[in-house]
Amino acid sequence: MAHVLVTGGAGYIGSHACKALARAGFTPVTFDSLVTGWRDAVKFGPLVEGDLTDRALLDRVFADYRPVAVMHFAALSLVGEAMAEPGKYWRNNVMGSLTLIEAAAAAGCRNIVFSSTCATYGDHDSVVLDENTTQRPLNAYGASKRAIEDILQDFDAAYDLRHVIFRYFNVAGADPDAEVGEHHRPETHLIPVIFEVIEGRRNTLTINGEDYDTPDGTCIRDYVHVCDLVDAHILGLNWLQEGNSSRVFNLGTGQGFSNREVVETTQTVTNRNLPWTIGPRRMGDATKLVSGSLRAQTELGWTPKRSDLRQMIGDAWRWHQTGHYDS
Repeated sequence: MAHVLVTGGAGYIGSHACKALARAGFTPVTFDSLVTGWRDAVKFGPLVEGDLTDRALLDRVFADYRPVAVMHFAALSLVGEAMAEPGKYWRNNVMGSLTLIEAAAAAGCRNIVFSSTCATYGDHDSVVLDENTTQRPLNAYGASKRAIEDILQDFDAAYDLRHVIFRYFNVAGADPDAEVGEHHRPETHLIPVIFEVIEGRRNTLTINGEDYDTPDGTCIRDYVHVCDLVDAHILGLNWLQEGNSSRVFNLGTGQGFSNREVVETTQTVTNRNLPWTIGPRRMGDATKLVSGSLRAQTELGWTPKRSDLRQMIGDAWRWHQTGHYDS
């Protein structure tokens, strides 16, 4: 079977992508430092442990496995940390990606599917965002992802290194079979944080800000199920293998939910109540991020199937209850 190199394949989205690739007939080769990923999440192909700035190791991986494509998920992604330590994000995300892209070009692997983010858009006064919306990121995380998009465009022009860029909105849910799921240390994403409060591992949930210009004062985000998200990545890989040109796609549902709505729905789905309070706004947070994903639907034929809020919370809760990675 053809190999696909999956950077960050031991992480949340990357591990789901590896399962989807295996199901589609590919052998995913996970490249991960395991700084934020989990060895136990690598279930569907071999693991190469290493850092993306290690060019010699990357060259060996490309020579050994001769992947037909790269799916690039590896990145630091915490907004608060990006605001406090921007240099860390520029070094890790941009330098690591540049080294990977140079190695891919040198090896003749010219298909890259890149995990970008809606954070490249910044705050646009609550408009629905499409691929042509001006990018003006509010933090080093979004800015570093935008820089990688620029690098890919330059390498396409110079080396015919074609790419599909996916700008994600909020990813939620878990594998319905509970083989892989979301597990961060520390946890920062809203839904699993709520689970930790429900289980008594946190004293309370803090919602950051209730003075935003939204119906209930809390931030609004567009949530997409992780399985729907990785299905789009398989379609993006097919797009490149069919010889199509480089393209950018948003991935979201076009429907936003406020932080307060997510809390209330999680309480309903889990049939548990939890203590929660309002805290100050978090620096770098936009008021509303909602996707216009018509391009992915019309050009890739992508249709979200599990991105109902209750479904996402239910799948995530099932994973949360059945187990976490230990190593």
